Amino acid sequence: MGAPAAAPKVGFVSLGCPKALVDSEQILTQLRAEGYDTAKSYEGADLVIVNTCGFIDAAVQESLDAIGEALAENGKVIVTGCLGAKKDAQGDDIIMKVHPKVLAVTGPHAVGEVMSSVHLHLPKPHEPFFDLVPAQGVKLTPKHYAYLKISEGCNHRCSFCIIPSMRGDLVSRPIADLMLEAENLFKAGVKELLVISQDTSAYGVDVKFRSGFWNGRPVKTHMTQLVEALGQLAKQYGAWVRLHYVYPYPHVDQVIPMMTGENILPYLDIPMQHAHPDVLKRMKR
Repeated sequence: MGAPAAAPKVGFVSLGCPKALVDSEQILTQLRAEGYDTAKSYEGADLVIVNTCGFIDAAVQESLDAIGEALAENGKVIVTGCLGAKKDAQGDDIIMKVHPKVLAVTGPHAVGEVMSSVHLHLPKPHEPFFDLVPAQGVKLTPKHYAYLKISEGCNHRCSFCIIPSMRGDLVSRPIADLMLEAENLFKAGVKELLVISQDTSAYGVDVKFRSGFWNGRPVKTHMTQLVEALGQLAKQYGAWVRLHYVYPYPHVDQVIPMMTGENILPYLDIPMQHAHPDVLKRMKR
């Protein structure tokens, strides 16, 4: 009986913000589930995935340089992420114009599209076995902290921001899915859970704050109830929760008292962009 064939290896380059990093984790988790290995170098990879950022000019250039390096060192490159959704002034795909030899280009939060491209150019070795993947998924962060992405996109159209054009309108994740993911992360040893999104305060607006269920009780898809539930869960594991991208919606006032304990950190990173009403109006803030 011959030795089993070596698993195909995929190299991965992850650029951009924590939300992009979570996208990378989801792709890596699916790769692991389907029996792919990850390569530590371009030379050891059968193909390379580059998760890009397109938020500012410097990030665009960094992403284009990373794609060019992967093409030069490996030759088989699949591109995903925000830059994949960005067009130039003529309406052409920026990546394909600069690097026409890439195998495929997708936008952000496109796990299915990325995996379809991987299957096309590097067929999967076997059917997935659940025990190949830890319950918390594959993480790129150190063991003591992890990101929990609660939604994608944004409903606002601030005049200076291109995020909605790349990531689309708000799409909130089901609260039961979030609580299960958080529990698995705490069980795996995570001590600080960082809640992220484009607009954390807007969580649930798109689904009209419909109720989900966690541990047999109803919980609304709403920022305040999510934070309360995460705080209670964190307490069971001696962990804590940090909220990012919180904007001053009226209901945020209800979250402040939850920060007096040990499990919801007293932390808010609210941007102060201008003080003059006319300027804010032109910014559509």
